[in-house]
Amino acid sequence: MNYINELKIEAGKAICYSGFREGQSPGGIYPSYEEIKEDLLMLHNHWKYLRLYDCDRHTEIVLEVIEKERLNFKVMLGAYIVAEANNYGCPWGGSYSEEQLEKNKITNVAQIKKLIHFANQYPEIIFSLSAGNEACVDWTDHYVPVDSVINYVKMIKKGAKQAVTFCENYLPWLDKLKDLVEEVDFISIHTYPVWEYKNIHEALEYTKQNYYAVADTYPDKPVVITEAGWTTFSNGRGICPTNVSEEHQRIYYNDLVTWCEEADILTFVFEAFDEPWKGSSEALEPEKHWGLFKVDRTPKLVMRELYSNETAN
Repeated sequence: MNYINELKIEAGKAICYSGFREGQSPGGIYPSYEEIKEDLLMLHNHWKYLRLYDCDRHTEIVLEVIEKERLNFKVMLGAYIVAEANNYGCPWGGSYSEEQLEKNKITNVAQIKKLIHFANQYPEIIFSLSAGNEACVDWTDHYVPVDSVINYVKMIKKGAKQAVTFCENYLPWLDKLKDLVEEVDFISIHTYPVWEYKNIHEALEYTKQNYYAVADTYPDKPVVITEAGWTTFSNGRGICPTNVSEEHQRIYYNDLVTWCEEADILTFVFEAFDEPWKGSSEALEPEKHWGLFKVDRTPKLVMRELYSNETAN
């Protein structure tokens, strides 16, 4: 399905962006205006669309930089909703007191209201809105029942004019989220072959299978890939260390982008920069190393090639 016509946007490459550097983290120290400006100037010649995850101080600065510096970005902005129900199957948490869950519901409503506020404050920059991120999948530590997500989508659509979605792993869309499909303007899926034990030679085909499993189930609804990428390090937990490297990332990125351009699929590559605050304290924790650039903003292999090819041309 042609996303340009369906979502009423221009063609362009898309990337997930989070600007936290060494010693910075959500709820802690946030990147400065100048740091985010530096990042966005690095990205603006290559990507038109940015995906932001949360309505926090980081997002405030990003939107301010885009507006003041007159950068040609369009933003998919998300509200980060937290647990409203226990998920005892989550291996790294997911269990909360009833009191905490009730507080979380209040927090989530505030997040949705802030999302709507940003949408109305920056209507020329923000092109779409997400009611949450990976909150319905079986392994999440911030589980939110589908009915709640549907209510949040309805709140957003009532308060803002932008297209509304919900960002989730591809699998729940095939069954658990069927009622949600009726409410969103487009479906947003995540696909990570490396997390599902696929080697680099199987990766693109597996991504295609994930995408078309959803797209073929809902032929009348646009489907966007809001996360797809390849980490460059692993501590061996969940991902075999021999299956990740900058070379593997280069192959997957190039294959992914080529296919998505040919198939006319809007795809947000995960992600722009490494984020050392994520995951465990182990240096080789995979969650820290999905960036196309390292945390010090030096380019990994695929970006070195991209920049050198553009210079040569």
